[in-house]
Amino acid sequence: MTEPFNPLDIKNLAHSIVTQMEERLPTPLDAVPQFRGAGLYALYYCGPNPAYSLLSEVNADNRWEWPIYIGKAVPAGSRRGIEISDHHTTKALSSRVRQHAASIRAVESLDIEDFAVRWLIVEDIWIPLGESAMLRQYQPVWNGLVDGFGNHAPGAGRSAGKRSRWDTLHPGRTWAPNSPEHSETAEAITQDIREYLRQRITP
Repeated sequence: MTEPFNPLDIKNLAHSIVTQMEERLPTPLDAVPQFRGAGLYALYYCGPNPAYSLLSEVNADNRWEWPIYIGKAVPAGSRRGIEISDHHTTKALSSRVRQHAASIRAVESLDIEDFAVRWLIVEDIWIPLGESAMLRQYQPVWNGLVDGFGNHAPGAGRSAGKRSRWDTLHPGRTWAPNSPEHSETAEAITQDIREYLRQRITP
């Protein structure tokens, strides 16, 4: 027996958010304006770095089919449940994306002109659902395998721990050398990335 379609089923709600995100036109990462709102974003790469050659293949010709990183941005206070956000005032989403752009500009092994971004302004209650659905669907390499891209500079007096895989592979952020070197080499991480993508992406 076929179950009746329920548009409010959690899977259908998640699918609708992902569909809305994927219908957004990509914007060059170096041209993201300031705007108001909170929600979801996805970064895409299409460039010459050999670690990501498979991503570049599927994202070529402005197809932008497979993200390298997915994230969310919520207004200050909403993580603790103490505020109801006002999408007319917060700039959480654009600020977060622009922070990522600054990280990429800081490194020599990546060129910001090779990146694009999609974003979707979403009511706060649906942001975690949309993020988890997109992460399950794409398992982006900077979310799953190469940790550290979304890190901030540690505050004064705080230990940064060992250097992240991302900062090992893409050195350049001024605060990263304050952490002890990672045990893996950039070459080993590159090989892991290539295998990770090969198992998930079919051009």
